[in-house]
Amino acid sequence: MKRSDIIQTVGSEFLVSNIENDEFKYSKEFKRLSIPFTPIKSSKGNRHYDNLDIRFVNDNVSVLIETKVDFDNDIEMAKEQLSAYVEYEKQINNNKIVAILANTSNNKVMVWRGVVSDADYMPNETALKTMPEYVDFYTSKVNDKEKVMANTYKLNELLHKHGIKEKLRSQFVGTCLLALKNGLDYKSVTLSNSQIRAAIKDTLEKLFNENGDLEKAKKLGLLDDKILKNQIVRSLKIEDLREILMFIEDNILPFINDKTTAGQDLLNLFFVTFNKYVGKADKNQAFTPDHITDFMSKITGVNKHSVILDPCCGSGSFLVRAMTQALDDCATEKEQIKVKREQIFGIEFDEDVYGLAATNMLIHSDGNSHIVCGSCFDYKEWIIKNKPNVILMNPPYNAQRTQMPEKFTKTWNKDKKEDPTKGFYFVKYIADTLNAINQTATLAVLLPVACAIGTSKEIANIKEEILKENTLDAVFTLPSEVFYPGASASACCMVFKIGKKHNDISNPDTFFGYYKDDGFKKKKNLGRIEQTDQHGNSRWVEIEKQWIELYRNRQSKDGLSATHKVAGNDEWLCEAYMKTDYSTLTEEDFQKTINEYLAYLVKEGNVHES
Repeated sequence: MKRSDIIQTVGSEFLVSNIENDEFKYSKEFKRLSIPFTPIKSSKGNRHYDNLDIRFVNDNVSVLIETKVDFDNDIEMAKEQLSAYVEYEKQINNNKIVAILANTSNNKVMVWRGVVSDADYMPNETALKTMPEYVDFYTSKVNDKEKVMANTYKLNELLHKHGIKEKLRSQFVGTCLLALKNGLDYKSVTLSNSQIRAAIKDTLEKLFNENGDLEKAKKLGLLDDKILKNQIVRSLKIEDLREILMFIEDNILPFINDKTTAGQDLLNLFFVTFNKYVGKADKNQAFTPDHITDFMSKITGVNKHSVILDPCCGSGSFLVRAMTQALDDCATEKEQIKVKREQIFGIEFDEDVYGLAATNMLIHSDGNSHIVCGSCFDYKEWIIKNKPNVILMNPPYNAQRTQMPEKFTKTWNKDKKEDPTKGFYFVKYIADTLNAINQTATLAVLLPVACAIGTSKEIANIKEEILKENTLDAVFTLPSEVFYPGASASACCMVFKIGKKHNDISNPDTFFGYYKDDGFKKKKNLGRIEQTDQHGNSRWVEIEKQWIELYRNRQSKDGLSATHKVAGNDEWLCEAYMKTDYSTLTEEDFQKTINEYLAYLVKEGNVHES
């Protein structure tokens, strides 16, 4: 393809050059930005890389194209050169990157989303696209999300029809999805149920071995025993097993079997949504929505240097989101490998959910998952050894005595059967563990609103204890039904700076956000659905941007945010400190607030008959 045709195809209006022939000289741009330029040398000879053939920029995405007569003549050198330009680009801006090799002798191209690595190579991209299409590599389309949720609901109904029990469904689907992603053959008419299950096991074993998984034997044994050898799965008629696998392949896999951020988002959405359906019998299960994990990863500043821990990781949604964000910040394949192998850590108590987390990470191409099974209270030394600097968590709000340390449960009243701090003790434990080794960190946690109010003596005490060595940086009041259709708890997100005393005079006032409107609405059989504006654009994208800007600028805005200096015995909710924006209030808002308050009083047992 001619150079002029390449520019015309992608879009000449997005072309950015700074020397003749429309090329882009990185050393010149570094000088303009007053950034020291360290040239990346070729592995063969003394030449160094500097001039990129064609560079396009739009919004937050850069498309870098290096042209060759035929890049197959020396593909490794061509990839090395393109990789150098990606590394330069990462140093001059925070843009997402699409990197392309293009032949001028024919129309052949090779495309990478992000880093020039095997993990980011997109083999299905065989023709040049327009700049808006490349921007779409990093966006999730609302319609796709709703379609995935609708298909997820149908899949749950299909599994119910074929007798797959609720507790088994998530793990069963995750295992099938992983096998299908890796080319499982189930359509051959000669195959039996046992042969298909054997093929799935072989696929799992191969993946665990390839990735050097530290607990591969345990994970493989768990998935084999719990799923593949399960009596219900074993007794499925071959035509029923094929129907299930075909539905997953045709209606779930196409949305998520790619290497774009959109694909990662949709896969995470699938797991969260599916878990909500199958967990509906237990209203204490609080599966974190994907857009909230995204928000929390961003406000904690996850990047390629972050060492991330989720001590109650569930199906791994926080870890997946944080990993995706960290990988997007990488400039080289080496950096990506380091993130996957050394910087993602999770602990899960429930053995069934632990297996799901393992398959979830593998589906997301996690290279060496450090997810262990057990109680986080038994992994103190493991946490200390790994030194996390970002903690993302949604702890159980109603943990039983058997799930908590004895030294803590001894302090409970005899009639208490569940954690009286509603999950707050998990935060204190992680903070104390890191403080013991002077490890600073940012911790973001989802907790019931009751924890922010301090409705009990136990919660009030733990709030004061935490602030002795740590700072309450921010609290965000979230939508009332954020976990719908799973748990019914009203939640808030708290952000702590671990290892810095709250009363340090250098600390700014705590930021409070009244973030009740996230642009999602309930829809029958689908849960909460992302809404669009009059132009068809996602409301959440703009809402999240505003939420983050208010927080980072610590800006007070009537009806949305406030800053205030608080202590442990104060209320930690924006509602107590922000000014009301009366111009937006309606009679419906007033009635809704009264109803929510009455419901809260009933739930807490504060309403009595007169």
